Amino acid sequence: MSTAAVVASICALFFWGLNFGIDFTGGSLLEVQFNNYQPKITEVQDGLKDANLHNLVIQPTESSVILRFKENNEETHQQVLQKLKELAVKNNKDASVRELSFDSVGPSIGQELKSKSFNSALIVFIAIIIYISYAFRKISKPVSSWKYGAAAIIALIHDILFILGVFSVLGHFYGVEINTPFIAAVLTVLGYSVSDTIIVFDRIRENLPKSSLDFEGTVNASVNQTITRSVNTSMSAILALLAILFFGGSTIKDFALALAIGIFIGTYSSIFIASPALVIWERFQAKRSR
Repeated sequence: MSTAAVVASICALFFWGLNFGIDFTGGSLLEVQFNNYQPKITEVQDGLKDANLHNLVIQPTESSVILRFKENNEETHQQVLQKLKELAVKNNKDASVRELSFDSVGPSIGQELKSKSFNSALIVFIAIIIYISYAFRKISKPVSSWKYGAAAIIALIHDILFILGVFSVLGHFYGVEINTPFIAAVLTVLGYSVSDTIIVFDRIRENLPKSSLDFEGTVNASVNQTITRSVNTSMSAILALLAILFFGGSTIKDFALALAIGIFIGTYSSIFIASPALVIWERFQAKRSR
């Protein structure tokens, strides 16, 4: 299942890529509130037709309308506001428009954010290997301490590919965008996933000196001893995230979705990827020594 999920994720990324938002491509995000009038999406589209906006995305919420478009200059900003005011007055003389927020990102800043996001993930990987290698430094048999760090990284790569694959599909079919909150969610998932993995590894470390089983049996027993705790902890977090996803604001929904998916798959990988990776490594090592 893991292989199928990873292959599907890589294919989705290869054919569709990621739908980067204005944080990475450059553009503007404008949120406005209509008073005494709530326009439909088609009405807003018609009202802004003369503004010649590129990549316009209109996202209505319960109390406001969020507009995303490629242009990021002040002249376009004011033109859009004026068009929205004209639309409101046209449909209701007592209607008005209030600007709640406006963010503008240049393409050069977007490229810098991409680079920093990649570098952040790379630094996290290196730091995790160093930390786990140090934490398990007293374990040398039958698997070296640094291999615990490598197994954790294998699980993390699996997690990241799965999340990126899911968001590639969501971006292609539903227009879900990748912005800085998504990067924050991925980095949070990395920390959560490795924490869950360390719980299993720590139990393996405790059981190794006193276990009468072979390495595979010891790992299996350790996973069984920690699986209930891992699942319960993850489910508690996922339930809270689902509440945010269904009842929270629109600006945080993608962040909550990425976290929920990441925590679920991170718990899965700690049990079914990281721990078996140690066993496979030990088997391979044993065959070579023969």
